[in-house]
Amino acid sequence: MDSRFSKPKGFGEILDLTFSLLKKRFKDFFMILLILLGPIYLVEAIIQLISGTSFFREVGTGGNWFEQIASSFTESGTIDSGSLGADFSLILVGLLTVIIGPVAEAAILFGINHIRKNEDFTVKSVIKQAFSRFWPMLGSSILFGLIILLMIIVPIVIVTIGGVAGAAVTNPVAGIVFGILLFLIIAVVIVYFVTRWSFFFGSVVLDRKSPGFGRSWRLTRGRTWVLIGLYFIFYLIISMVSFTVEATLGIALGNSVLLSIISNIVTLITTMIFSVGYCVMYLDLKVRHDADDLKELIDDYNNPPILNK
Repeated sequence: MDSRFSKPKGFGEILDLTFSLLKKRFKDFFMILLILLGPIYLVEAIIQLISGTSFFREVGTGGNWFEQIASSFTESGTIDSGSLGADFSLILVGLLTVIIGPVAEAAILFGINHIRKNEDFTVKSVIKQAFSRFWPMLGSSILFGLIILLMIIVPIVIVTIGGVAGAAVTNPVAGIVFGILLFLIIAVVIVYFVTRWSFFFGSVVLDRKSPGFGRSWRLTRGRTWVLIGLYFIFYLIISMVSFTVEATLGIALGNSVLLSIISNIVTLITTMIFSVGYCVMYLDLKVRHDADDLKELIDDYNNPPILNK
């Protein structure tokens, strides 16, 4: 086993190992994402071209250059920018991305697990492994999505009712303040529970346990706030990279097909960063959990239960 995965890691060590793996196996991980998601992005680009979007530089209406570039983004959402069929095709592309995306992430998880075991792997072999877990991944992911949806809708209703009731009983200002405080509290609770359950995916893929929510809850015990911090760091990195590239090139290219292609390539890279980070976090939780289980076994062995005579 690779020694880097054999012991529990701290916050900084997880980040360091994540970017070390990205640096050494960038080609393999990127090829996994490109093979699985690349064709979908290609279809999206073709649909945009057919709908009349310019390849190199898309501009809209306006009196000056900046207004033309800005309007190219707002006008792209109107009916005039493409037919209903093109809009439906883009929705289909989005749906395919949602379905195939987890397969790509699972292939990366299998790849890192092979690295952990000091085993060689090929892009083809880990993609094949990922598809072998397709249905358990799909079912568990749909269930997870429904849980998150309920956790968002119910608090919105509660906050709305609470804010209106507070405004009616006291005054509008107090109602708004109460609604904001209630929203913040509920948001923290949602983040907490989503983090505790989010490692179901690693359980389904690597440990073949579906839906994996119970195992995820056990693995994250005592590490929730550290994991939330790591998620936040990865979110900042991904957001900064995506915003920088899209904002910089968007000024020159407008909402063109070329910008869409470049944005999708950036999405592949940011998805790779998150997938590798997620896997390192999951394997670290497994090491900690297995170590705790071993300690319990040793304690039980050293302190056997006293049987009643």
